[in-house]
Amino acid sequence: MTNAILQTNRLGQSVWLDNIRRGMIGSGELQRLISLGVSGITSNPTIFEKAILGSSDYDDALLRYAGEGMGPEETYEALAIEDIRSAADLLRARYDRSDGADGYASLEVNPHLANDTEATISEANRLFEALDRPNVMVKVPATPQGTPAVHSLIGSGVNVNVTLLFSLDAYRDVRHAYMAGLDDLAWSGGGVSEAASVASFFVSRVDTVVDGRIEDRGGDGDRTLAPLLGKAAIANAKLAYRDFRDDFDGERFAGLRERGARVQRPLWASTSTKNPDYGSVMYPEALIGPDTVNTMPDATLAAFLEQGAAARTIDRQVDEAEKTLTELEAAGINMAEVTDRLLADGLRLFAESYDGLLENIEEKSKLLAKSR
Repeated sequence: MTNAILQTNRLGQSVWLDNIRRGMIGSGELQRLISLGVSGITSNPTIFEKAILGSSDYDDALLRYAGEGMGPEETYEALAIEDIRSAADLLRARYDRSDGADGYASLEVNPHLANDTEATISEANRLFEALDRPNVMVKVPATPQGTPAVHSLIGSGVNVNVTLLFSLDAYRDVRHAYMAGLDDLAWSGGGVSEAASVASFFVSRVDTVVDGRIEDRGGDGDRTLAPLLGKAAIANAKLAYRDFRDDFDGERFAGLRERGARVQRPLWASTSTKNPDYGSVMYPEALIGPDTVNTMPDATLAAFLEQGAAARTIDRQVDEAEKTLTELEAAGINMAEVTDRLLADGLRLFAESYDGLLENIEEKSKLLAKSR
């Protein structure tokens, strides 16, 4: 038997689930998805906020931790670590079969540390040790302060999922930080073949902002700009993949590859369709190719299984992708401004979710205690 996920796997792309919830693990739903070809899990504060507050899955644990005198931050971390460990255990068979190339679960560092290199390093090391699984990654935002943290963490053997990537320039810095970290790991006698990392390049949010700017300029009726609607995000990702291949197929990585180092795979995040006028699998179908990952939320994953077509598309029409971004710049839509805004918005939203999650954990714990 085959399906769109397994067909995509054969083209060199892993499909991960961008969601986690305790009930999904306990009910066997996650195992079912793994049997269909899903080979990883990603999470963030927003996902955990919806899981913990939007279900009764965690109520007993909330009561127990409150009874032990744990505060909301300790409680959240305990819940998240338990879930990520459980998901990693279910994915362990995939990790073992792939010799460590796949089968990872990711947990994000406190988003308030995004602009503090040393605090990010310390937090990521602590979480990686607490998770205590070989097939976990710690998510670090691709801020100017987060990128040197990636260098340090890879150099000390911590698996890293670099998140909130929008800019091609920031992505270049992340690739180089990964390779520099591998150099340090090799110099210290560590096994570079055991290091793992993905670079999470966000997709659909780019179209949300760029399309808005096109429409603000009357793009719906403008023959020059209207054809560019819904094109920026995929173009940006295709150029990111081109740059990935240039670096990891080049001389800089050749020596590390000989030592057994793995490439830092691009991971396509934010691949759900925000605009209802676009097809529900537009982004996943456009970004399939070797040495990549696509992490999909539940609805996008279900749509891809039902109607997705698997074909190598990531390195098609790259010249056209470059032309798209050139035309946007010529029209006065500055991609550097777009990606800077998206990074700032992403950091703000994760921090707000994190803060809201802690506040609501405290409130929900109190309400549960009163009702028992």
